[in-house]
Amino acid sequence: MKTTIVGSLLVLAVLAGCSREEEAIGPAQRAGKALDDAGAKVSRQVEQELEKADRAAEEAREKIKDATRDAKGGLKRATEEVGKKVEDAGEKIQDAAD
Repeated sequence: MKTTIVGSLLVLAVLAGCSREEEAIGPAQRAGKALDDAGAKVSRQVEQELEKADRAAEEAREKIKDATRDAKGGLKRATEEVGKKVEDAGEKIQDAAD
């Protein structure tokens, strides 16, 4: 029974200490905490936005790589077609000269 009473008194003392601690915080400390909390929130938001920008930049780089690869393939096909046309024209000129 004595243990229960002592335990109860300790719990009440701890709880009373917590509320006194909050009351002991002055306006400047509360303002400082609010500024710290706001700064942390802004930092998190900036980090998230930077991560989004990094992802968008990476996606853009991939699209550029794909477009470059497609353009190279198109250029190769066009070069082959031009070569074929020049060859056909050369054969026609040679046939006409005979």
